[in-house]
Amino acid sequence: MQTIKFRSRGTYVSYLQELLGKLGYEIPATGYFGNMTDVAVRDFQRKQGLVEDGEVGIKTWTVLIDKTRPAQSLSDKFLGEQDLRDFGQKHKLPLAAVKAVNEVESSGKGFFVDGRPKILFEGHIFWRQLKERGIDPKTISTASNADVLYSKWTKSHYLGGTREYDRMEKASKLLQDPRVKEAALASASWGSYQIMGFHAQKLGYDSVQSFVDEMYIHERNQLEAFGRYITAFGCINHLRTLNWASFARCYNGPGYAQNKYDIKMAQAYQKYLNRP
Repeated sequence: MQTIKFRSRGTYVSYLQELLGKLGYEIPATGYFGNMTDVAVRDFQRKQGLVEDGEVGIKTWTVLIDKTRPAQSLSDKFLGEQDLRDFGQKHKLPLAAVKAVNEVESSGKGFFVDGRPKILFEGHIFWRQLKERGIDPKTISTASNADVLYSKWTKSHYLGGTREYDRMEKASKLLQDPRVKEAALASASWGSYQIMGFHAQKLGYDSVQSFVDEMYIHERNQLEAFGRYITAFGCINHLRTLNWASFARCYNGPGYAQNKYDIKMAQAYQKYLNRP
């Protein structure tokens, strides 16, 4: 495991924050090792009899993983080599291309350490989904629910990690109406590939709930949803021709170049193509 400390960034920090969250430390899963994470790490080290230096090295990782036991809830939910091979055969895609897209477009893993699928709740989408179901969001919008119901996109209300479930749950209970719960589920992005719930029926699922149920099962089911998405929206044709820029534009939107998605996929493709 990589040693991380104050001001570190990246996936290891996000994973650390998830594990600490499982132990009851309420810190946002931002991927940045800031003051809140530093305080939580030092508190954990003190309580476990470790050196209280704020650095998460092999000893702190070992104790932290032993205390949280993430493998118990996750070990049977991860994609395997055969899953990617089967996906490539099903969609007539070279394995190297499948692996490249999976590496760049997946969020690292499709589940939080507590076994629930990764989500990110979008309050502005919730606003729209309520309107589509005949509920005027203005009639239930208050200062107390402004963190889950708003008309324009903002990232200021994101909590990250499993705390996004708290936001989604809060949204689903704004009214005792099944339409509100469905709208809340439709307003989150789900799994490894962060597919929005409101796409469910376009992707061939019976309902938003049936889509969500699939996301809970396995990363294989999340990969299936990804395949349905790129097929439904025509992205798969660009992937078959290895047109990385067009695929990235189709899947990630016009801002793909800013994050160099096309370049990253092209490089990953060459890496996997050259491996025996």
